[in-house]
Amino acid sequence: MVVRRAGHGFSKQVGQLLIIGVDGTAVTPRLRTLLEQVQPAGVILFARNIVDAQQTHQLLKDCRAALKVPIFTCVDMEGGQVDRLRDVFGPTPSAADVFASGDERLFKKHGKLIGKACRMIGFNLDFAPVVDLAFPASQKVMSTRAVSADSEQVALYARKFLQGLRWEGVLGAIKHFPGLGEANLDTHHELPQVDKSWERLWAEDLVPYRRLRRQAPLVLVGHASYPAVTQDALPASLSGRWISDILREEIGYRGLVISDDLEMGAILKAAPIEEPAVAHIQAGGDLCLVCHREENVIRAYEALRRAVARDADFAERVEESARRVLTFKKQCSGLGRKAPAPTAAKVRTFSRQLWEFSEQVRLETIRRQAEV
Repeated sequence: MVVRRAGHGFSKQVGQLLIIGVDGTAVTPRLRTLLEQVQPAGVILFARNIVDAQQTHQLLKDCRAALKVPIFTCVDMEGGQVDRLRDVFGPTPSAADVFASGDERLFKKHGKLIGKACRMIGFNLDFAPVVDLAFPASQKVMSTRAVSADSEQVALYARKFLQGLRWEGVLGAIKHFPGLGEANLDTHHELPQVDKSWERLWAEDLVPYRRLRRQAPLVLVGHASYPAVTQDALPASLSGRWISDILREEIGYRGLVISDDLEMGAILKAAPIEEPAVAHIQAGGDLCLVCHREENVIRAYEALRRAVARDADFAERVEESARRVLTFKKQCSGLGRKAPAPTAAKVRTFSRQLWEFSEQVRLETIRRQAEV
């Protein structure tokens, strides 16, 4: 593996536009070389990387040691069908299950417990909660990840969940902007087309983003096209209309903007990784998520470097986002906080708390249904 170093001082800046997936369950010499040369803004782990609490904590610790500035240590942890920590702590209830309890205190506790689990083993950023609306069109794809078709109720759940994460010192990211509620294809495999008017999107799918524009640390942009709005088939994740014009200007969002995984079929079936990596930043995004193959991490990194070298306007765009990312990191005082490795006893205690929470959710839902 060879990664050429960027000239003109851009290496650090380009790396700060990438959050990358890694192979294996430990930092190998090969992975350390990649991290040291790319200097990414963060890493994301999946079930393939997670064996137990102590091993995960060590893996993240070693990733941090290879990098010069504090990093985002990321995970997709929603509960239910997206539960990367199931084998560590036991199952966590889904968002829909918790929402069905109708108890706002449990909404916040859901975020708090997930935040506690993340922080205990070294994560500081959770790509949750989902704020897609639970419309019939997406039910087979989203299932229990989406909580309601009522946009105000979705915003309420998400606000409480984010508060719970924040209580434990973990950042959240609302997703998948501008909304997959009426997308009937899975973006892991295909690019959905949402045929919905601007007026309906503004009044429905975009409400959670409008309500949470000051509370959400990050917004994750999804891979779906909205031709009635953009007059083209471009996915929102690569669209300046969606990211710069609507999210930044019309909604007024000032946090970090990250793409969904650029290795998803919705994107890679249309173009090699180099093109969407550059296009997401060009459109106004701050962070590219590249989750799986080391080869694609390198190719995305090199493509951004080349674009910086040949295009002064793009270089300014890169500097703007890199500055935003680095400023954000400085303002997050707990980002580099080092927690001790979790003991087996601590893991058992938390697993019991998680089970008790699941029972609390179940019983409260039964009680609520009995009153209807």
